[in-house]
Amino acid sequence: MHGARQPRLINRVESLATPVEYHITQYELEQGALEIQYIEEFFGEFARKKTAAEIVRRLAGRSHLILLATAPLPDDPGMVVPVSFKVAHEIRLPETDPKLVDLTNRLHSEVQFHGRRVLYSWIGGTRRDWRGQGFFRALTEQQELWAIEQGFDEVVVKTKNKLYDMRGTLDHLRFQVVKYERNEGDNAESKVYLSKKLMAEMIRSHRSARTVVQIPT
Repeated sequence: MHGARQPRLINRVESLATPVEYHITQYELEQGALEIQYIEEFFGEFARKKTAAEIVRRLAGRSHLILLATAPLPDDPGMVVPVSFKVAHEIRLPETDPKLVDLTNRLHSEVQFHGRRVLYSWIGGTRRDWRGQGFFRALTEQQELWAIEQGFDEVVVKTKNKLYDMRGTLDHLRFQVVKYERNEGDNAESKVYLSKKLMAEMIRSHRSARTVVQIPT
């Protein structure tokens, strides 16, 4: 799903904490939606995959961020493929999307939405063969940098109790659990809501080295 448009370097972050440098692309809406639809096909564990049209409907008209990390194939280093992605968007009250109405209602006592800019880390994941290599952390740190630059006050994310790797990374990044909804039938399916207040000094704690380019419209 890669077009002929030339990417533009928008960010380069160096780090002494790790010798690995992550290559991240920031996409505009339409192309990004197609890229996300494509990479989700590699996630067999996703019960229902997002379509490009669904992603466009959710993100259109609101501040959003689409990030995708690439890496060489282990058995063919000359072939670079998408391995991890992250999509976030602004929450704006009053919401009309039924799922966002439900989210804000569930968190109305835990998160102050009125009078503040709140970013919702909506969807994301790392392909199985590249998990545990820091891609999710790199994307999350880049998302934080962007959100702080855009003036967001807080980022919230919803996950499941069984997604231990994701929860572990969010814990290391100092996300706080603000609500836990137990699934009585299977605790692994319980929903976990996490939040992080955003401050400019947080950028100094970032560990991943990143090169970020943007695909122009």
